[in-house]
Amino acid sequence: MRNDERFEIQRAFDLLPHIVGCSWASIWFRMNGIKKPTRDEFRAKTTEYFKMIEPLFEVYPKDEKFQAIKKYIEFRKIDEIKKISEGLNPEVEKRYDRYVDYG
Repeated sequence: MRNDERFEIQRAFDLLPHIVGCSWASIWFRMNGIKKPTRDEFRAKTTEYFKMIEPLFEVYPKDEKFQAIKKYIEFRKIDEIKKISEGLNPEVEKRYDRYVDYG
């Protein structure tokens, strides 16, 4: 698969963890009055919300022509969850810092 064929999916996975995961997690902590969650708590909640969009990752048909992109989507999903959990997604870490500083 060429890079230009997966460009849009790459951009989506660059944004979804912190746009969806962190945004929803921040609101959850705020509504529950938790001003200083631990990093691990924030990462776990971010992952929980990120996983809620999994049905979106499975929308393409099972046709042969979609197999390469479906495989790439599965790879990125697993990789992003791992990065969030291990503190390797810099945007998630930045969102955590902002939340605990400005809650």
